[in-house]
Amino acid sequence: MARTVAELPSGSRITDYVSLGVITKTFPSAKIVTILEATARSSVRQRDLPAQVVVYYVIALALYMQSSYREVLRCLLEGIQWLRDPSATIKVAGKSGISQARTRLGWEPLRQLHDEVVKPIAVAATKGAWYGAWRLVSLDGSTLDVADEKVNEDAFGRPGASRGSSAYPQIRFVSLVENGTHVLFGSQMDAYTTGEITLAKTVLPGLRKGMLCLADRQFFGYQLWKQARATGADLLWRVKKNMRLTCEKRLPDGSYLSRIYPSERDWRRKTNGIVVRVIDYQLEGVEGAEPIYRLVTSILDYEKAPAQELAALYHERWEIETALDELKTHLRGAKIVLRSKTPDLVRQEFYGFLMAHFAIRGLMHEAALKAKEDPDRLSFLHAVRVVRRKLPVFSAISPSTEESISSRSARRDSPGAGRLKPQSAQPARRQAEDEQLPTSSSACQAIAADQLQESDQNH
Repeated sequence: MARTVAELPSGSRITDYVSLGVITKTFPSAKIVTILEATARSSVRQRDLPAQVVVYYVIALALYMQSSYREVLRCLLEGIQWLRDPSATIKVAGKSGISQARTRLGWEPLRQLHDEVVKPIAVAATKGAWYGAWRLVSLDGSTLDVADEKVNEDAFGRPGASRGSSAYPQIRFVSLVENGTHVLFGSQMDAYTTGEITLAKTVLPGLRKGMLCLADRQFFGYQLWKQARATGADLLWRVKKNMRLTCEKRLPDGSYLSRIYPSERDWRRKTNGIVVRVIDYQLEGVEGAEPIYRLVTSILDYEKAPAQELAALYHERWEIETALDELKTHLRGAKIVLRSKTPDLVRQEFYGFLMAHFAIRGLMHEAALKAKEDPDRLSFLHAVRVVRRKLPVFSAISPSTEESISSRSARRDSPGAGRLKPQSAQPARRQAEDEQLPTSSSACQAIAADQLQESDQNH
């Protein structure tokens, strides 16, 4: 049976449904052009879908996972049309043309754009992002379903099931998350058959001095610990409760100093040991809690980081579970798979997916700062809706020159490198008075005000 093409509601406008403003503010056109040139992916001739537009299109796909390829492209091109010449006729490429344009682009420019732009964004005023002078980050991994195509299964593998195998091939990825903002950064992906420890080795270079990295017990090992410490970051990782850690010095807060070794032989000879601080604690009165929890940390000074505080802090690691849920459930949609049908396009879509999440989280961070609130108080799902509904279109796709905007729309300020200037008091051409386009600042305020009001009503 033929599948019904998913479309946005009849009469939809770019101002209502396409969040290009937040995308282009986060990923400026100049940066994309530079990366396209560096990766030799710039369009060599004028096309209906030049490489720069395709980059934005891949990111936009993640915001509209339940809409068809052509529907997302139509909205994207409406944004460019409205910006440059509202009277012009737009031509929406077919599914084959879109696939060819994405294939020409490849996935390497998306990965490089992700690696260069997606970074921690918390500032000193960001609530919930710090423990003392340390920036809190966590390490974890997950999987994503991809389209059920033989080439995807051959490239990525398929998990087993109780009877046979899973319905879809999967990719595995590991990320760092900035706890206070839920920004996923340093992310690396590979086949489902690639282990999380293997991927973690490629993610750890994203750590920096001044960070405190939290991780669960499956990541602990001498070599991974040593690699993470070489970045200058401090660590607070859970270990197995039966791990052999001899008490060398008991500290006043109940923690103690011990050493970890690369092998049994080194343990016997007491060679190549690394000093760590061990914290054992219990969760009394918590249903389902384990008898004992054991943490090791590189922070040896108990006065700077008392054991009781670190034990409470470790449970902030669950912030990464929330961030992954945002990515897999609220942005992608429950039970929806990545739609790309070839391995290279799956990789491309994956990095577009992460960058869409980063753009929304950046907007939420701005909103939280303006409201002087913890970003955790803001709903990610609500922010996605506000992004689709309220962001300005005229900062969408930067034209080749600023003059091409000013000559056609003298009443609008040109969208500089990611900044928006105050709008004219007059309504823009072909824009109803009740559809006034807010600035990015008012979009942030809308997120903060709407959600804080909703929060107050619920308490």
